[in-house]
Amino acid sequence: MTPADRDRFEKCLALAAQGATAGERAAAQAAAARIAAGAGLTLAEAIRAVRPARAESGSRSAPRRPYAWAQPKEPVTPITVEELLRQKAETEAWRKRAAARAKQRRRQVQPDEEAYAAEQRARQAERDRAWAQARAGASSDDP
Repeated sequence: MTPADRDRFEKCLALAAQGATAGERAAAQAAAARIAAGAGLTLAEAIRAVRPARAESGSRSAPRRPYAWAQPKEPVTPITVEELLRQKAETEAWRKRAAARAKQRRRQVQPDEEAYAAEQRARQAERDRAWAQARAGASSDDP
Protein backbone atom coordinates (compact mmCIF):
# COMPACT_ATOMS: atom_id res chain seq x y z
CA MET A 1 0.00 0.00 0.00
CA THR A 2 1.46 3.36 -1.01
CA PRO A 3 1.63 6.21 1.48
CA ALA A 4 -1.14 8.01 -0.39
CA ASP A 5 -3.34 4.88 -0.29
CA ARG A 6 -2.53 4.41 3.38
CA ASP A 7 -3.52 8.01 4.16
CA ARG A 8 -6.75 7.69 2.17
CA PHE A 9 -7.50 4.35 3.87
CA GLU A 10 -7.04 5.90 7.34
CA LYS A 11 -9.34 8.79 6.42
CA CYS A 12 -11.98 6.36 5.20
CA LEU A 13 -11.70 4.38 8.45
CA ALA A 14 -12.09 7.57 10.47
CA LEU A 15 -15.16 8.56 8.48
CA ALA A 16 -16.57 5.02 8.82
CA ALA A 17 -16.21 5.29 12.59
CA GLN A 18 -17.38 8.88 13.04
CA GLY A 19 -19.57 9.66 10.03
CA ALA A 20 -22.61 11.86 10.56
CA THR A 21 -25.12 9.48 8.97
CA ALA A 22 -25.38 5.72 8.54
CA GLY A 23 -25.11 6.10 4.76
CA GLU A 24 -21.93 8.12 5.08
CA ARG A 25 -20.42 5.53 7.41
CA ALA A 26 -21.40 2.69 5.05
CA ALA A 27 -19.92 4.47 2.02
CA ALA A 28 -16.68 5.10 3.90
CA GLN A 29 -16.53 1.42 4.93
CA ALA A 30 -17.03 0.37 1.29
CA ALA A 31 -14.33 2.80 0.12
CA ALA A 32 -11.91 1.42 2.72
CA ALA A 33 -12.67 -2.12 1.51
CA ARG A 34 -11.99 -1.09 -2.12
CA ILE A 35 -8.64 0.49 -1.14
CA ALA A 36 -7.68 -2.67 0.79
CA ALA A 37 -8.69 -4.87 -2.14
CA GLY A 38 -6.60 -2.71 -4.48
CA ALA A 39 -3.60 -3.46 -2.25
CA GLY A 40 -4.41 -7.20 -2.29
CA LEU A 41 -5.60 -7.31 1.33
CA THR A 42 -8.83 -7.91 3.12
CA LEU A 43 -10.30 -5.10 5.16
CA ALA A 44 -9.22 -6.71 8.46
CA GLU A 45 -5.67 -7.34 7.17
CA ALA A 46 -5.38 -3.74 5.96
CA ILE A 47 -6.57 -2.42 9.32
CA ARG A 48 -3.97 -4.56 11.14
CA ALA A 49 -1.25 -3.40 8.70
CA VAL A 50 -2.12 0.27 9.05
CA ARG A 51 -2.91 0.36 12.78
CA PRO A 52 -1.51 -2.71 14.50
CA ALA A 53 -1.95 -1.43 18.08
CA ARG A 54 -5.49 -0.24 17.45
CA ALA A 55 -6.59 -3.46 15.76
CA GLU A 56 -5.34 -5.60 18.64
CA SER A 57 -6.38 -3.53 21.63
CA GLY A 58 -9.35 -1.74 20.18
CA SER A 59 -8.06 1.55 21.59
CA ARG A 60 -6.78 4.58 19.81
CA SER A 61 -3.17 4.68 18.69
CA ALA A 62 -0.66 6.74 20.61
CA PRO A 63 -0.79 10.46 19.86
CA ARG A 64 1.69 11.83 17.42
CA ARG A 65 4.87 13.35 18.77
CA PRO A 66 4.31 17.11 18.84
CA TYR A 67 6.47 19.44 16.83
CA ALA A 68 9.36 21.16 18.56
CA TRP A 69 7.58 24.51 18.43
CA ALA A 70 4.50 22.92 20.01
CA GLN A 71 6.42 21.72 23.07
CA PRO A 72 5.52 23.44 26.33
CA LYS A 73 7.95 26.17 27.18
CA GLU A 74 10.23 25.96 30.17
CA PRO A 75 8.95 27.97 33.12
CA VAL A 76 10.57 31.36 33.41
CA THR A 77 13.02 31.62 36.27
CA PRO A 78 13.10 35.10 37.78
CA ILE A 79 16.38 36.99 37.64
CA THR A 80 18.17 37.38 40.96
CA VAL A 81 19.55 40.57 42.48
CA GLU A 82 23.04 39.12 42.24
CA GLU A 83 22.58 38.56 38.51
CA LEU A 84 21.31 42.12 38.05
CA LEU A 85 24.32 43.49 39.90
CA ARG A 86 26.67 41.34 37.83
CA GLN A 87 25.05 42.57 34.61
CA LYS A 88 25.23 46.18 35.80
CA ALA A 89 28.94 45.85 36.68
CA GLU A 90 29.60 44.21 33.31
CA THR A 91 27.82 47.03 31.49
CA GLU A 92 29.67 49.67 33.49
CA ALA A 93 33.02 48.03 32.72
CA TRP A 94 32.10 47.93 29.03
CA ARG A 95 31.22 51.64 29.10
CA LYS A 96 34.52 52.52 30.76
CA ARG A 97 36.45 50.53 28.17
CA ALA A 98 34.50 52.20 25.36
CA ALA A 99 35.19 55.66 26.82
CA ALA A 100 38.90 54.86 27.13
CA ARG A 101 38.99 53.67 23.51
CA ALA A 102 37.22 56.84 22.36
CA LYS A 103 39.62 59.01 24.33
CA GLN A 104 42.60 57.19 22.82
CA ARG A 105 41.17 57.68 19.32
CA ARG A 106 40.66 61.38 19.97
CA ARG A 107 44.25 61.70 21.11
CA GLN A 108 45.48 60.04 17.95
CA VAL A 109 43.23 62.01 15.61
CA GLN A 110 43.68 65.44 17.23
CA PRO A 111 47.07 65.62 19.00
CA ASP A 112 47.00 69.45 19.00
CA GLU A 113 43.75 69.50 20.94
CA GLU A 114 45.23 67.20 23.60
CA ALA A 115 48.27 69.48 23.94
CA TYR A 116 45.99 72.53 24.28
CA ALA A 117 43.89 70.77 26.93
CA ALA A 118 47.05 69.82 28.86
CA GLU A 119 48.23 73.43 28.74
CA GLN A 120 44.86 74.68 30.00
CA ARG A 121 44.91 72.15 32.84
CA ALA A 122 48.39 73.34 33.86
CA ARG A 123 47.26 77.01 33.82
CA GLN A 124 44.19 76.15 35.90
CA ALA A 125 46.34 74.25 38.39
CA GLU A 126 48.57 77.31 38.74
CA ARG A 127 45.54 79.55 39.31
CA ASP A 128 44.21 77.06 41.89
CA ARG A 129 47.52 77.09 43.78
CA ALA A 130 47.60 80.91 43.75
CA TRP A 131 44.03 81.04 45.02
CA ALA A 132 44.79 78.51 47.79
CA GLN A 133 47.88 80.51 48.86
CA ALA A 134 45.92 83.77 48.87
CA ARG A 135 43.18 82.17 50.92
CA ALA A 136 45.68 80.65 53.36
CA GLY A 137 47.38 84.07 53.73
CA ALA A 138 44.04 85.84 54.28
CA SER A 139 42.89 83.38 56.92
CA SER A 140 46.19 83.58 58.85
CA ASP A 141 45.89 87.42 58.99
CA ASP A 142 42.50 87.13 60.77
CA PRO A 143 43.19 86.04 64.37
